Amino acid sequence: MGFFSGLNDEKYDRQYTDRDLVRRMTLYFRAQKSRLVGASGLIILLGIIGAALPIVVSKVVDLIRTQPSVQSITYVGLALVGVAFGLWGLNWLRRALIIRAVGDVVLEIRSRAFRAAAEHDLSFYDQFSSGRIVSRITSDTNDIGQLVVIITDVVAQFFQAFIVAYVLFTTEWRLALLLIAFLPFVFAIASGFRALARRVTRKGMKAMSDVNAAVKETISGISIAKNFRQEESIFKSFDESNQQSYHVNIQRGFVLSLVFPVLNAVSGIFVGILIYVGGLSAASGAISLGAWYLFIMSLDQFFNPVLSLTSFWAQIQSGLSAAERVFALVDADPNVIQKETADVPRLKGAIHFDHMHFRYADKEPILADFNLLIQPGETLALVGHTGAGKSSIAKLIARFYEYQQGRLLIDGRDIRTFDLAQYRRQLGIVSQSPFLFSGTVIENIRYAAPGAPEEEIRKLAKKIGDGEWLETLPEGLHTEVGERGKRLSMGQRQLVALMRVLAQNPAIFILDEATASIDPFTEWQIQQALNLILKNSTSILIAHRLSTVKAADRIVVMQKGTIIEEGNHTGLLEKSGHYAELYNTYFRHQSLAYVEQAKELNER
Repeated sequence: MGFFSGLNDEKYDRQYTDRDLVRRMTLYFRAQKSRLVGASGLIILLGIIGAALPIVVSKVVDLIRTQPSVQSITYVGLALVGVAFGLWGLNWLRRALIIRAVGDVVLEIRSRAFRAAAEHDLSFYDQFSSGRIVSRITSDTNDIGQLVVIITDVVAQFFQAFIVAYVLFTTEWRLALLLIAFLPFVFAIASGFRALARRVTRKGMKAMSDVNAAVKETISGISIAKNFRQEESIFKSFDESNQQSYHVNIQRGFVLSLVFPVLNAVSGIFVGILIYVGGLSAASGAISLGAWYLFIMSLDQFFNPVLSLTSFWAQIQSGLSAAERVFALVDADPNVIQKETADVPRLKGAIHFDHMHFRYADKEPILADFNLLIQPGETLALVGHTGAGKSSIAKLIARFYEYQQGRLLIDGRDIRTFDLAQYRRQLGIVSQSPFLFSGTVIENIRYAAPGAPEEEIRKLAKKIGDGEWLETLPEGLHTEVGERGKRLSMGQRQLVALMRVLAQNPAIFILDEATASIDPFTEWQIQQALNLILKNSTSILIAHRLSTVKAADRIVVMQKGTIIEEGNHTGLLEKSGHYAELYNTYFRHQSLAYVEQAKELNER
């Protein structure tokens, strides 16, 4: 594989023909008709003026030969200067229209790409790096815009070339035919580079995506790297991706750099032949000196579009590859598919797993013929060793993943028939590591309830430990939490996350409780916040604290995707089964009796 070994292809990548890509991009430009029509008119005008210049100069040459006049030559020279300034102004206006149209289109494509990424389910992000997705949304959409600008420049030059070709045929058709006869050779050479250019450009973009992914992952985990003194290790990881990108793009540069010199050399040969044949014809009187000069001047304008196309070949292929990557992201098939999008009224919270079969992609089954009924308003605690399937149950209720067989019913209705946006508005989730966005505490609380008044949020906050947790924050509700909430302690982050759910008032609440150690007072505050949520919702608690387990109406003990025990805390302890084992392993040391007993032993 050479330089290209190790590059990661995404499973959702697709192959599009140039025609498909152009058609898709054309659809985005429909809203820019007025600007494009104006730019097209300017392109036509520029083509006519540009093509007229050689004709005027050729007439001047014939005039000088027959009736030389300083005054007439001066007028012609001043006219050409005026035309040059006019061409500059028209070109500026054309570019301004195109750039504005392209800017609006890139804005729309980027918005659609981001919306597509945001709407993908969690299994999509389990498979694909977020750094590479970011690269498609930012860098690749920008490359699409550059492609359109370049194409408009080339189109303008080609239009001018067609006008020049018409003039050449009307002036001297034999030389014009000789000129046209050379074109197939030029286009054959240019098209020969097309497939190779697309391949190396696509590889170059994938290599750059790997670099972006490495940077994102490294920066996200920089605190862990520093904690274990692995700065050199993370640099080596980045350097590996960076070196791979370097080698891939060097080879890409070598391939693309061959195009222009080869075509320039070929066109130089053709120009030499035309000048030689035209010179002989002018010397013999077959054509006028002005017509021969017209051909010499027009050769640049005629061949320039072809050479421009090849000189911009790298950017054109880069733009097409970028469009291919962006459209692949937009077109990626979702794993979670709704059969209907029915309106969701206020839910009671009855949840029924009916003969559920579920596995993550290409992995062993997590749930097999799983059955569980959760009553409206019930608080259910899920306990079990890691890998028992607890988090999978929560993710299925949230509709983050697609199950393979069985049914999941909410209030007796198939979850696959819901409008997901409406359903998730009634779903409150607090993950094991609560995520807070950069901003203030109140902005994070309002995330699920944007219109919640500050006074109501303050009243809710004071129901938790009389609001003492707010007093520990420097600026109360308006305290900046920092990136990912790093300015707050884990306990404070959990309280903010629970407040966010309280403000939302969900019908179904899912808590994947954190295992981090916190002080008893903060745990008491968290339990108060939990109680406020639990009394108004059906709750599924993936419990790691004894206080949470004991507060549940029912405890479900899981092992390898199967329910092996269920009941309340006292009843399950009396059975001396798996729950009793879990209690003695994970929960017992959190009990007050255990703490007091350990204290007495230490005092002895």
